[in-house]
Amino acid sequence: MAPRIKPKFAVLKSIESFNNPRPSIKKRFSDGKALRKVISITEQGIYRPRVDRIDPVTILEKQGKGRIESLMPIRYGRMLASPFAFFRGGAAIMAYDLANQADTDITVQLCGDMHVSNFGLFGTAEHRLVFGINDFDETLPGSWEWDIKRLVASAVIACESMGGDKKLSKLLVKRISSEYQKRMEQYAKMPYLDLAQEFIGEKDIRKQFSLDHQKKLDAYLKDTKGQGNIQVLERLTTLVGKNRKIINRPPLIEHFKKDYGGVPLKSLVENALSNYASTLLADRQVLFERYSLKDFARKVVGIGSVGTTCMVFYFEGDSVNDPLFLQYKEAQKSVLSPYLGESIYHDMGRRVVAGQRLLQGAPDIFLNYGAVQYDIDISQGFYLRQLRDMKGGIVFGPGGVSLENFPDYARLFGWALALGHARSGDAAMISGYCGRSKELDNALYAFARAYAKQNQEDYEIFRKAVKSGRLVAAKSKVIK
Repeated sequence: MAPRIKPKFAVLKSIESFNNPRPSIKKRFSDGKALRKVISITEQGIYRPRVDRIDPVTILEKQGKGRIESLMPIRYGRMLASPFAFFRGGAAIMAYDLANQADTDITVQLCGDMHVSNFGLFGTAEHRLVFGINDFDETLPGSWEWDIKRLVASAVIACESMGGDKKLSKLLVKRISSEYQKRMEQYAKMPYLDLAQEFIGEKDIRKQFSLDHQKKLDAYLKDTKGQGNIQVLERLTTLVGKNRKIINRPPLIEHFKKDYGGVPLKSLVENALSNYASTLLADRQVLFERYSLKDFARKVVGIGSVGTTCMVFYFEGDSVNDPLFLQYKEAQKSVLSPYLGESIYHDMGRRVVAGQRLLQGAPDIFLNYGAVQYDIDISQGFYLRQLRDMKGGIVFGPGGVSLENFPDYARLFGWALALGHARSGDAAMISGYCGRSKELDNALYAFARAYAKQNQEDYEIFRKAVKSGRLVAAKSKVIK
């Protein structure tokens, strides 16, 4: 499938363009509304699979060729856990399908792997607790529908995987869609500086939850606030002689010794950190250089990232009581790039970091990118971020999201996505197109139900591929 002509965000405006006023909110709202005659809202609810649709297992196999072969059974084992786990790991499959759907081509910075588990709580540079999107490995500019369609499909699939009925899944989609519309209209009228400083804070989160769920939420927020580097130190390291080292828990966390092209791994890590530090802002560079690297190990994370190079770095300041943990994640090409075109950034780590900053607006102070050269021909882009800084991911199951409180979270999902899209795209045009009626809610629910059916069919094909031995899957229990 030939890639679309992908609109790219300008890095710098010309001097002349600063003197040309942007069309008014009213005009952009009207332009968005006019797009309904080109792509009707009802049409957004139609899922069109390609006539020559590729076997989903083939897509996964192709994606796996650029990954660490020994870790692929872990990835497939995690995807085997449920249709929702399969969906989470199948971003490349849905990207292929989304390229065949109708969209308005109103460009935003897409998350690219938008689903209900891709949200969480994190600490800002000012150490405020905020709610937002949590993972940006697939981020790329594209039409806003790509994210919201994947999000509502994930809500229906997660609901069904937990035993929820159609009534609840429809409510979830309505909550996501209506909140997205409501917030987009609000952001369309907001001054740009105010929008740039907007965040979903702790008070905002509490307002979304019913009284019945407040106690569980309070416990969750209290636990999240306590998740700092000292807690990670106690959980992730142990004393070895006089020094603390990361605990081996193979195959998920383990030290490994490997040369790349005759270059020791330790040297590659040091070069990567030097590359990373050189592009940090001056104040953060000074802060980072006060820490010393004490240990590092490979750490398998999530579902979609399994098979890429992911590591945890353990640093200390003047003492063990001043630990810093950074997560290293390899950045490959976005799964959207075959359909939306290549990123304007040659370095894939920079693509991820730039996308996160556009969507999130309040990233962790150590978020930054770099590249490490294995040999003349092989270079690996990566990004670093804090392993945990008052962060708590959205977990489905005991102690997290249940069928009872899922609708409360759904509003937050729609809100956070609208905020990211408004920061990076034209909120007035999107709002003009979406309007205020329930028509979009109904269309997105129709699409989500149709895609949930497609996902179930793909999951069965995937299960058969594992059963036949075409794919090897390891046993998996908990995904963190």
